[in-house]
Amino acid sequence: MTRDPLRAVLPLLEVRRRHVVRAVLLGALALGCSVGLAAVSAWLIARASQMPPVMTLSIAVVTVRACGVGRGLFRYLERLASHDVALGSMAALRANLYDALARGPVTGVVGLRRGDLLARVGADVDDVGDVVVRSLVPAGVALVVGLGSVALVAAFLPAAALALLGCLLFTGVLAPWLASRAAAATEARGAQARAEVTARTLGILEEGQQLRVAGRLGDELAALADADARLTAAGTEGARTAGVSAAIGAAAQVLAVIASLWLGIGALQAGTLAEVELAVVVLTPLAVFEVTSVLPAAAVQLRRSREAAARLAALLPEAEPQAAVTTAATTTTCGTGRVGATEGRGAADQDDQDAGVDAAGPRGGAARPAPGGDPLLVLDGVSVGWPTAPAPAVVGVDLAVRPGSVLALAGPSGVGKTTLLMTAAGLLPPRGGAVRGDASTLFLAEDGHVFDTTVLENLRVARGDVTPADARAALDAVGLTAWLDALPDGLDTVLGGGATTVSGGERRRLLVARGLLAPARVLLVDEPAEHLDAAAADAVVAALAAHARATGRAVVVATHRLAAAAQADEVLLLTRDDTGPAVVGARGTHAALLRDAPDYAWAVEQESAERSAVPR
Repeated sequence: MTRDPLRAVLPLLEVRRRHVVRAVLLGALALGCSVGLAAVSAWLIARASQMPPVMTLSIAVVTVRACGVGRGLFRYLERLASHDVALGSMAALRANLYDALARGPVTGVVGLRRGDLLARVGADVDDVGDVVVRSLVPAGVALVVGLGSVALVAAFLPAAALALLGCLLFTGVLAPWLASRAAAATEARGAQARAEVTARTLGILEEGQQLRVAGRLGDELAALADADARLTAAGTEGARTAGVSAAIGAAAQVLAVIASLWLGIGALQAGTLAEVELAVVVLTPLAVFEVTSVLPAAAVQLRRSREAAARLAALLPEAEPQAAVTTAATTTTCGTGRVGATEGRGAADQDDQDAGVDAAGPRGGAARPAPGGDPLLVLDGVSVGWPTAPAPAVVGVDLAVRPGSVLALAGPSGVGKTTLLMTAAGLLPPRGGAVRGDASTLFLAEDGHVFDTTVLENLRVARGDVTPADARAALDAVGLTAWLDALPDGLDTVLGGGATTVSGGERRRLLVARGLLAPARVLLVDEPAEHLDAAAADAVVAALAAHARATGRAVVVATHRLAAAAQADEVLLLTRDDTGPAVVGARGTHAALLRDAPDYAWAVEQESAERSAVPR
């Protein structure tokens, strides 16, 4: 039986029951004052028409005033209590959601467009948080006040109380059921349309110029308009459902008043009901049905929250990790929408962090100490691929990453290097084999995000206590000293969101500098040489290698440039034919592969020839 996604996500709200009970009680008092005001006013008017001594009306007059004041006072207090629950639960949900994403594996995140992810951690979190205030609290208030009102009417005329109870059940059950049933498809379509609107809007804002150059801007705008029309249509259909529910509530209210009047007149003629009591029996239902008028909206909100919870649950790691995954590594990413601080670092990690990036050493000429110690990350017969793909992209990968080691994953673009790195980082579950390790891991994505803030704050994404000196050392290690010196405010220069104010090569080196500052024991770097000329690309890879050997961390670099693999202690060459997934075609040092692997040597020669042909 499929578990209700709302039940799965609700614990992340960290809602305290006593806070919900307090909101329900205050709401019941506010609505109870409305019902009491109607009932006491009816009695007071009917009794005053008989012209009794004024003193006999004093208690009723004071009660009317108390109910009038109490209705506003308790409504205000209820709003404070319910908003405290809502805002607190949303904050807790976001914090727990980010924490769960940081712990991985997060298969549901990596395949999403950023706009869709933004919609989920934004509007969907709000919708789940609203379930308590807009669904559970109104239902609790309706139950308490409804039963209290029936008991009040029963004190005067039990038959009228039964009629009122029947009408309350009719509108309190039928109208919400119809609203929920009608909203099932509406909310699903609305959520999909809302996500598409957000994703396309973000894409147009960030890539509008590229789309215009490619001649696709018009198509994207048309698709955005179509998604917006579908979102509007979903809202219109929801309004129609709300209208039907309101009509049912009005019909039930009229029926309750007519039934109370008919039964009350009979009791009055029989002498079992007084005239002033008849006014209370007839007029009280006019106020009571306020408790059921909000239930259709509460049912729709429950449906909306369930749809949102399903979308959020798709982001979360599986409750029971797959048997193939035995890694306990803490993983953070820079650029896939997931940025978190590593946890569980040992003394060695703290010492490395205190050392900053100065330990990166010279770019290239240092002797290579032999990597040693227990492996930080092990891949044992791993096959990797996207969960939605029919077959793995890479199969049969064995490797052990030790402290101070540098490993290069080489191969042509599209062979599966990025997928292998994401699996090693815990972002994708392996399709076969096992990933093991207990070290903190950072996956440095090729399209890592540059935030709309200063250079220094962009580097502090990796570690919050980065000093200006640390930042300058990291930027120098990747060859960005001249770039930094040319900025108007140095480290305090604000970079445009999405790296719109830096070149592709500057962005890549800035991301690598961020990785050098991170406290992670294992750096998984995807295409650090992209958008760089040959000399700059080799220097960046050399900086990563020097950093690993000087600090005792490990670096795995995915690159299609074989010259950069010369810095690695071991190279895994991924190859693939037209009939199956990629495999490790050759492995060894760069020098050994040049000597023993003809295909590798030929590819290096071609790359060198292309480099020599480029005009300088």
